[in-house]
Amino acid sequence: MSRTLLQRMTCLFRSGRGGRISGVARRVKKQKLTYLSSGKICNLESCLRDIEARGVPGMVIEAGVALGGSSILLCAQMKGDRRFRGYDVFGRIPPPSERDDQKSRERFAVIEAGKARGLGTEAYYGYVDDLYGRVVKNFESFGLAVDGKRIGLCRGLFAETLVFEPETRVALAHIDCDWHDPVRLCLDRLYPIWSPGGFWVIDDYNDYGGCRQAVEEFLADHPDVIRISAESNLVLQRAG
Repeated sequence: MSRTLLQRMTCLFRSGRGGRISGVARRVKKQKLTYLSSGKICNLESCLRDIEARGVPGMVIEAGVALGGSSILLCAQMKGDRRFRGYDVFGRIPPPSERDDQKSRERFAVIEAGKARGLGTEAYYGYVDDLYGRVVKNFESFGLAVDGKRIGLCRGLFAETLVFEPETRVALAHIDCDWHDPVRLCLDRLYPIWSPGGFWVIDDYNDYGGCRQAVEEFLADHPDVIRISAESNLVLQRAG
């Protein structure tokens, strides 16, 4: 990446600090469908606008859908025939591993004990019966059909569902799966199909030590991946 382009991209993400999110994102937040801060949403929406403006080929992917809020704001703003796939167990998340930090283990202990709190007065999404069906209805409330063609949701563990044909291309991936092992699996599975100039947004880089470790391990082996911003979440771009 040229210095000029890198400077332009850095300015793009710094411009999101003021919390200027889209109308659909404001509606998603009002309906309590996402845990993302406005700063995190700004980065995600900036990435989407940029790949659309430059015509970066490939689908949009989210690993860690939860209630579907960030998936919805991405799908509502995708252009043309670009496709979306969301991956989640659509239930209680698997536990962290020995590669994760104490904060991660304490957080999972709260979830496992049934004491995690949702947004506002809502129940924590991991305790919702038929979370998959709930997410599909959330999409429908925004006029978006989970048809398995333009928009698809893949239920199960990432090791089983995050599988792609060699010709697949990904322009933008939002990786929001907390712990070291699922984050590293996502990075390794997505890298071979990542379009040059495309983005990854790593939600939990600044929140959980295992996630940060997984990213740093990966970056040490892939010098063609550029850090664009670590404001709120981590934005990476593949050189090209």
